[in-house]
Amino acid sequence: MNAATSTPPGASAVQAVKPSTAVSPEIASQRRAAWTLVMPATLYFLVLLAVPLVLTFVLSLHGFDPNSGGILPTVSLQHYLDIVTDSYFYEIFLRTLLLSVGVTLLCVLVGVPEAYFLFRMRDPWRSLCLVLVLGPLLISVVVRTLGWSILLGREGLINTVLTKLGLIDHPLQMLFTMGAVTVALVHVLVPLMVLSVWTSLTRLDPAVAHAARSLGAGRATVMWRVVLPQITPGILSGSLIVFALTASAFATPALIGGRRLKVVATTAYDEFLGTLNWPLGAAIAIVLLIVNVLIISGYNRALEKRFTRRLG
Repeated sequence: MNAATSTPPGASAVQAVKPSTAVSPEIASQRRAAWTLVMPATLYFLVLLAVPLVLTFVLSLHGFDPNSGGILPTVSLQHYLDIVTDSYFYEIFLRTLLLSVGVTLLCVLVGVPEAYFLFRMRDPWRSLCLVLVLGPLLISVVVRTLGWSILLGREGLINTVLTKLGLIDHPLQMLFTMGAVTVALVHVLVPLMVLSVWTSLTRLDPAVAHAARSLGAGRATVMWRVVLPQITPGILSGSLIVFALTASAFATPALIGGRRLKVVATTAYDEFLGTLNWPLGAAIAIVLLIVNVLIISGYNRALEKRFTRRLG
């Protein structure tokens, strides 16, 4: 037998086991159908999000002439260096971070018990209360914020009531403070926390809590050791949503905080329409996006590692 045409022992078996790289017509058709379904959303994402972000980044690289108020064709990272080295921007970013963390914690403290009590209610009261809690989502953020401005103003409802009750002699300055902005943002964002926790509660098996109660566990123990671990994913996802929306919030800080209490979003707005320094405003927006993504990604990754170690 010729050595060139001879087949080594076991070669036919190896060839039989080797998977074929050819794609069947059915799989190819399924892939084309999947791409057809995904393509509209992909184009929508590119046109309305990716392209504007790229153009904003390109704009942030241009120079600015303060005398003429015009954008220079030069390309540099000077605006980013100004943001990194100026203590003014450090203060604004730190204020935005503290505001975001505070609003997130308050939304967790308010939204988690609220969602749990709503879940334990029976119809029709549960449906009615759920509509009342989620009803503010149907109203514009600007309208809700203006409502808080009326309540917290020097001649607003709260100051009027406190003055007539004799609890204060002069109206309190509640607007243009960090507390007022925090309260207004919690009112705006707590329904999103309730929705996130509600989603986790719908997957909760009531038999587990009943079993813990039958074994002698108290209500607090059942809540802490049984219910809370199961709704933790909803709490974490809700906190990420609230943090991201608070860090980029504009309408509420602008109307409640005013020019006394600037955050990153209002600072970028002032650079765009106040000083007409569009490149610097674009750089502030890009830095806010990068910081937000880094914080959320790091938070999410740390939590994934923790749950992976706990669950094995």
